[in-house]
Amino acid sequence: MRRLLASLLCGLALGAAELLISPAALQTELKNPKLVVLHVGSPMDYEEGHIAGAQLVTLPDLSVSGENNLRLQLPPVEVLQEKLMKLGVGNASRVVIYAGNESVQSATRIWFTFDYLSIPASMLNGGLAAWKNAGLAVTKDVPEVEWAKELSVKTRPDLVVDATWVSQHLTDSSVALVDARLEEFYSGKNAGNMPRAGRIPGAKNVPFPTLLGENKEFLPLSELNAKLGDKPIVAYCHIGMQATVVYFSARLAGKDVKLYDGSYEDWSRRTELPVEPQK
Repeated sequence: MRRLLASLLCGLALGAAELLISPAALQTELKNPKLVVLHVGSPMDYEEGHIAGAQLVTLPDLSVSGENNLRLQLPPVEVLQEKLMKLGVGNASRVVIYAGNESVQSATRIWFTFDYLSIPASMLNGGLAAWKNAGLAVTKDVPEVEWAKELSVKTRPDLVVDATWVSQHLTDSSVALVDARLEEFYSGKNAGNMPRAGRIPGAKNVPFPTLLGENKEFLPLSELNAKLGDKPIVAYCHIGMQATVVYFSARLAGKDVKLYDGSYEDWSRRTELPVEPQK
């Protein structure tokens, strides 16, 4: 019953207190035997020091190259399930994810994967930097982890859209298409190594760093609401990573949000689809 309740809650708009955890709050949970802490970063920053008990997770660990060699796509559910069980994630786990470097978008991408699987997880607000700034200790010890014996997942395909879905909703005024890239890419000044420069027509630009404070913590809910608006959101970026900062922020604010996983990498390759500005 408790597991069922957790899964149901994950499908609802959870409050900031449940999706975010502070360094002080995490420190009090470190001795919880059900705690699984995931350091999202590189081997280098992990080896320099991490939260005690944390395991290293890189983006390639939980992603694949998809159709047409699109980067950073969701793997088959059975692959994700096996990899998470290897990390010790089971039905009773308390999962906390944190950014081990300045790439908050990498950590939110991993968090999105958990959300897609209906596995409750929290983000450490401010990442490892906030942990260190709070005067809390790090370690270089690598934990020994046992495989989880059981992990029930339920995919939520409604959270992910493709180019067909986006093209069919270009003139749908009830949906807000949000481009999470920096302005130089949104405007078309910089093609970002994509086949066509520009943006998806009608998209609003909310650069992902504007949803974070100087210390990489998420803005207060009132500010997130002001930036994201009131409509259901479909977020995209270059390859589906920066957009997960928008996605997580929208979930913090209790909004309906989806991710265009292929993002502009996919859209710009499809020459039959329009881009702005027109060339």
